[in-house]
Amino acid sequence: MNVSSTAATTSAVQPHAIALLRVSLGVMALAHGLLKVFVFTLPGTVGYFESLGLPGFMAYLTILGELGGGLALLLGVYTRWVSLAMIPLLLGATSVHLGNGWMFSNAGGGWEFPLFWSVALLVQAGLGGGSFVLSRRLR
Repeated sequence: MNVSSTAATTSAVQPHAIALLRVSLGVMALAHGLLKVFVFTLPGTVGYFESLGLPGFMAYLTILGELGGGLALLLGVYTRWVSLAMIPLLLGATSVHLGNGWMFSNAGGGWEFPLFWSVALLVQAGLGGGSFVLSRRLR
């Protein structure tokens, strides 16, 4: 394989790799939002946020951000802006888990996962939507 064929293969595969990252981030965001709605329940999530000293309405904003952001990422709608908008949510989650230590398997969950998720969203914002987007104008 020569250099030009490697470059051509890379340029052909890259949009799909970017889309895979985008869809993975969207699925994770939707899963976390739906977990708060159907497992923890809205009142339970509000209560948890309040137990952290946060206003209860922040729970609703977080759920909306996860569900709306996840759906937008899945569809490839405003990928760069949605990715950037979701970073504060994940940095907030990182701060909540700071006292639990590094590993997510620690009691209460560690902070490495939400921090990694924040970095992945920043990378997605830099890469754009990739392939399989709802509209090229909105990616």
